[in-house]
Amino acid sequence: MADAIARERPDLEVELVPIRTSGDDQSRDGRDLPDDKSRFTREIELALLDGRVDLAVHSAKDVPGEMPGGLAIVAVPVRADPRDAVCVSEGRAALGELAPGSVVATSSLRRRSQILATRPDLRVEDVRGNVDTRLGRLGDGDFDALVLARAGLERLGRDQGEPVDAAEMVPAPGQGALALQARDGDERVASTAALVADRKALVTLTAERAVVQVLEASCHTPVGAHAWLEGGRMTLRSYVGLPDGSAWVRDELAGPPDDPAGLGRAMAARLLAAGAGDLLAAAGR
Repeated sequence: MADAIARERPDLEVELVPIRTSGDDQSRDGRDLPDDKSRFTREIELALLDGRVDLAVHSAKDVPGEMPGGLAIVAVPVRADPRDAVCVSEGRAALGELAPGSVVATSSLRRRSQILATRPDLRVEDVRGNVDTRLGRLGDGDFDALVLARAGLERLGRDQGEPVDAAEMVPAPGQGALALQARDGDERVASTAALVADRKALVTLTAERAVVQVLEASCHTPVGAHAWLEGGRMTLRSYVGLPDGSAWVRDELAGPPDDPAGLGRAMAARLLAAGAGDLLAAAGR
């Protein structure tokens, strides 16, 4: 992202400031941490608030629905593929092609719920560590298949995995998108971030985040939300389920793209009316 900004503003000196978060440490060594919505963002947001950095780049799906006061998402670049992908040790295989009893690994309750909702004959196991560690375990035969974000594989240059249709497995809110965060009201930084912004990515992310905010969901709850633009309309598809896939609600809603947050709130209200609140409460116990 620093390179993209530098290309747009060659007169601007851009300095990269690497910051390791508690979530990064968890991904690296596989440790379990408490269900903390901000574990991938807290240290970076503190650096923004105290002025050590001016612009933060987050994986959008890691940004909690409620951010610290004084911060705002100021831009979203072009979004990568939001879908999930099924990886097997050799060749490619769709989720429906896996043999009954196959062991499927994932770190996501959302993926676990949707896999078991459609394929209760599969065994789903938890997996930790970074992408390379997980793919290494797949190659060692620790499980038969691994489900990861397609965008994460692409960013690492990995030509692996069979994409899962977003209608079959609703992606996580913000999956495939980057969120550029800055101090609220800092017009100099916001105007710089706007140089790499994409309106389509911003409005779809806004709709998905509105669902998260109303449901008070986190990356540790089995919630999916995926919005897309087509023919001047925005469609939003969502999923809420129990981790074992035994109960779930799905919905789809379309509307004009000029009020993405309103569409997301309307979707969340429909989900709650259909029992999503009870499912999320049960999933959290």
